[in-house]
Amino acid sequence: MLAAMSSPAPRSSSQATAVARDRGDACPGSLRLHAADDGALARIRIPGGVLAVGQADALASAARELGDGALHLTSRGNVQLRGLRDGCGGELAGLLDAVGLLPSYAHERVRNVVASPLAGLDGAGFADVRPWLAGLDAALCASDAARALSGRFLFALDDGRGDVSGLDADVTVRAVAGGAALLSLGSSAEAIEVASADVARSALIAAETFLTSAAGSTERGRQVWRVDELGVPVEELTRAVADGLSAAGIGCAIRVRDVTVTDGPMPGISADALSVHIPLGRLSARQWDELTRTAEQYGGELRLTPWSGAVLPAPGLDHSEAPYALARLAAAGLVTSPDSPWLRVGACIGRPGCAKSHADVQADAARALDAVGRDHLPLYWSGCERRCGHPRAGHIDVVASPGGGYRLGRSTSRTPQVPGPTVRLDDPSELATALVALTDRTA
Repeated sequence: MLAAMSSPAPRSSSQATAVARDRGDACPGSLRLHAADDGALARIRIPGGVLAVGQADALASAARELGDGALHLTSRGNVQLRGLRDGCGGELAGLLDAVGLLPSYAHERVRNVVASPLAGLDGAGFADVRPWLAGLDAALCASDAARALSGRFLFALDDGRGDVSGLDADVTVRAVAGGAALLSLGSSAEAIEVASADVARSALIAAETFLTSAAGSTERGRQVWRVDELGVPVEELTRAVADGLSAAGIGCAIRVRDVTVTDGPMPGISADALSVHIPLGRLSARQWDELTRTAEQYGGELRLTPWSGAVLPAPGLDHSEAPYALARLAAAGLVTSPDSPWLRVGACIGRPGCAKSHADVQADAARALDAVGRDHLPLYWSGCERRCGHPRAGHIDVVASPGGGYRLGRSTSRTPQVPGPTVRLDDPSELATALVALTDRTA
């Protein structure tokens, strides 16, 4: 058992940015539908992206019977159903509830948890985070206080490899050697070491401590939804959480945060799992069915990833047969090769689903794919300046302009947004030329 507290590591202050809001959180959920241009939208939280085959089949039925038939993955491994018909909310809730996708109606929007998709499958991490995932989800649903969390508040459970640690979560737990874990808050340079057995309870206490801190801002008329919006050094919240853990009898120690990160799973075979990438995070009914039937053939589970992918656990995978399964998935239009340029392209929904979009960005992204190739930073296509769903850094923004064409801008971890030219896509090679010039200018 760890000591209650140890001498703190040298402290560096991560100043949180105060965000002024005078409205409540309107983030959509399974019960609170959003009115989009193509019909109602439901966002179904799937902690860790983990779905049993029966749950996946229920989502497909809901998409087919109530919506546009497609399933859309989010950057948090959740699923969105679009084009839902008017008045279907009760029927949708019944379908989801029947397969365990709504364990608590009061908490359905706050179950935002990402987890290392290959945890327990390839031996690369320090811990199998699935017990943490189940424990945290149960703790969240049992907490009255947690109901006040924003639908944007995010937990990340990293098995130690560093994949979901780079997703800017509000509460990140990262496994370390020796059966311990490091809990960090927002952009804090510090972390709190706790025992693996205490992870779920510690993560909940961290979220509840944030809510207490955020309540002061709310009383002053300012809504705070994320840790880094508090407007104070995040290390102050870290110390408050450590105090709360100690008061709850949880041994903890302040450490320096591990900031190394790695990429998510690549398409193909990863130890005892199959992995695919889903272009632009959109699955047709046929693609979803092929994915689900393949999962049924192997481990009976899908793990949706925050990077528009899916991992299919396959205990005792016969590596001589796996290429045939991947070939079937590829024939359905899913990416099974790590060389595909689709791995470097993301996009918002664009037209016709969003009234604010200036272009059909998904169609344009697909049309320009071959011209762009794999030689540039990842591209994120946005229909307007809001850039919904875009990565924080390490990509090139391709933003639709009101007057037509796209404005380019580069954002990396080393440089702020660097504006580039506006290009039209009458000739996709124009985009490739502009990207080369932008990359050379800001390298």
